[in-house]
Amino acid sequence: MKKQTHTVLKNVFGYENFRPLQEEIINRTIDGKDSFVLMPTGGGKSICFQIPALVFDGITIVVSPLISLMKDQVQALKSNGIKADFFNSSISPQEENEVINRAIKGDLQLLYLSPEKLISVRNTWLKQLNIKLVAIDEAHCVSMWGHDFRPEYTQLKVFRNSLPQVPFMALTATADKSARKDIEEQLGLTNSKLFISSFDRKNLSIEVRGQVQKKKKLQEIVNFIERRKNESGIIYCLSRKNTEEVTSYLKAEGHSVAFYHAGMNHEEREKTQTDFINDDTKIIVATIAFGMGIDKSNVRFVIHYNLPKNLEGYYQEIGRAGRDGLPSETLLYYNMRDFVLYSQFADGGANSVMQKEKLNRMLQFAEAKSCRRKILLSYFGEHLTDNCGNCDVCENPPKDFEGTILTQKALSGIARMGQTDGITMLINVLRGSNNADIHTKQYFNLKTYGIGKDVSFFDWRDYVIQMANQGLIEIMYAESSALKITPIGWEVLKGDKTIRLTVPTSPSDKKKQQKVAKITTGNDTNKDLFTELKKIRYAISKEEKVPAYIIFNDKSLKLMASQLPVTENEFLAISGVGMNKMEKYGEEFMQVIRKFKSVSKPRKTPTTDKTFILYKEGLSATEIAEKRSLSITTIFSHLSQLYSEGKEVELEKYVTKEIVDKVRIAFNKLDRKVELKPIYEKLNEEVSYGEIRLSVTLILKNE
Repeated sequence: MKKQTHTVLKNVFGYENFRPLQEEIINRTIDGKDSFVLMPTGGGKSICFQIPALVFDGITIVVSPLISLMKDQVQALKSNGIKADFFNSSISPQEENEVINRAIKGDLQLLYLSPEKLISVRNTWLKQLNIKLVAIDEAHCVSMWGHDFRPEYTQLKVFRNSLPQVPFMALTATADKSARKDIEEQLGLTNSKLFISSFDRKNLSIEVRGQVQKKKKLQEIVNFIERRKNESGIIYCLSRKNTEEVTSYLKAEGHSVAFYHAGMNHEEREKTQTDFINDDTKIIVATIAFGMGIDKSNVRFVIHYNLPKNLEGYYQEIGRAGRDGLPSETLLYYNMRDFVLYSQFADGGANSVMQKEKLNRMLQFAEAKSCRRKILLSYFGEHLTDNCGNCDVCENPPKDFEGTILTQKALSGIARMGQTDGITMLINVLRGSNNADIHTKQYFNLKTYGIGKDVSFFDWRDYVIQMANQGLIEIMYAESSALKITPIGWEVLKGDKTIRLTVPTSPSDKKKQQKVAKITTGNDTNKDLFTELKKIRYAISKEEKVPAYIIFNDKSLKLMASQLPVTENEFLAISGVGMNKMEKYGEEFMQVIRKFKSVSKPRKTPTTDKTFILYKEGLSATEIAEKRSLSITTIFSHLSQLYSEGKEVELEKYVTKEIVDKVRIAFNKLDRKVELKPIYEKLNEEVSYGEIRLSVTLILKNE
């Protein structure tokens, strides 16, 4: 069984190795046991249930709340030659009947359903299916402690109880300890094992910018996008109004951008999302309603225009960048106004205390002066020993200084103003501002008026927030954000305690930009080929009406551009290229690579020649595979090619006459098309791809 899962991983999905935990989860599922999978966005959750679905002789039910994601995942599965479909409110009654008939006939390996549809059909045609596995995706929706609670998910326990012998798998990217326990109980998982993979997405750089005025923020975002021409990104905003304002500003600057929010009708939202997925729109400006159903692998940046409500939501949203593993950037803007607004929302809502606690943690993260990845990962129970080196704090470590006198000036101002005003008024008094409110309240008569005029407004704001973080003052949100001095603050004001402050940091974008450029571009020639390969991918995606990344993701294209595969086996060795994709698209991509190679410097020794040298030395096919760290299927492909080229290779010793005869019958029945997958299926998957390749070569050569 273990060998079979590895074969499926390589031949169907095009990957040589499993990621951490995937194989253990798959083996446990094949053994019929329940699992709870906690993996970050882009961490490879889907493979955990998709491979067992292909190994089992029956159907796997996948429950997902995200209609657009279902469509995406089913398209991706079909592009790998897998029998999959979805059943949700987006399809017509006629399409529903077609899906039901295919499922009942056993013509589907995976069926995706929304929880609402599952509940409505579980006592009808669903009972006729040979269900071998149930996967509950986005499982945090079942918990009231989760950040995206969906009441219909709570009815899934009844479905679980109706299939006591079938393994269930709960999967989510975000769930804290209280939510995890709740999910297990709500779904009725039995003796399930919790698998938590690392939440460290090393390819994502993290930057946070606080207290940036609106006009400056918009200009910074424009500059950021200018330096990343033609790259896909998402900008998250707090309100619908913000999304429309930011969109029109970016459009006026000539960018390919659209907004997305709950105030649009279904058709408008659907079109906006489809255009983004298909690379027709490069940037989406959205409320957090956007992105849950996005499986797009080449999002290169995520910007938060406002402070998110909690770290779970923030982590999930930044996780939509760089799902292909290539370097990607995240940028978070925040100000105290966002925080106050969210606090007010939380006051009237359910779980108010918990929401406020999570909001406070979010603010602490935003205002931190230490490695941000450490803070983020520790929230999910994972601990980094070293600083990450890929966040703004690590890139530009803050310098501290003796800040007691500066702090005393601010504390004195708060005390003399009667502890009734907020940050802005305090700073205006310290800087000697001449506005109407100061005159109305007679604050220009205070001894502290103007004593901090040599410090900028931005720096003062930073220092006051540091004072709050160090526990010297409290921001009383229920009292119009008035500043109150704490007992420690009074000690500092009286001179009984000293304080150190950090110098406000300026953005390190230029430095980071150089770093990212160094990682991602490679040489210019290969960059040109990468651009050409993207053009073919886009053309095929339009023809097939599927998102471009479903054909091949950016990572696979970059590997093609650097490794220059021009034979079938070289192409199959590219990560993300399975048999089905090689047969469908390989020749078209290889033609461009061959043309490119003919005008660029040829490579030294072709890979088949390296195999031939080892073959002539007397090594067996297995020994050659081990020595070259290639699969046996690839070595058989090399030997077949060498044989076809007239080289002295004895293929007959690797495949029996009986197998060649079986392949000949299937080959003839399939109109003698040199396509391995149909022959493999025709022979009930009993003959390996390598043996089919050898047999077809012998059949064609010896006629």
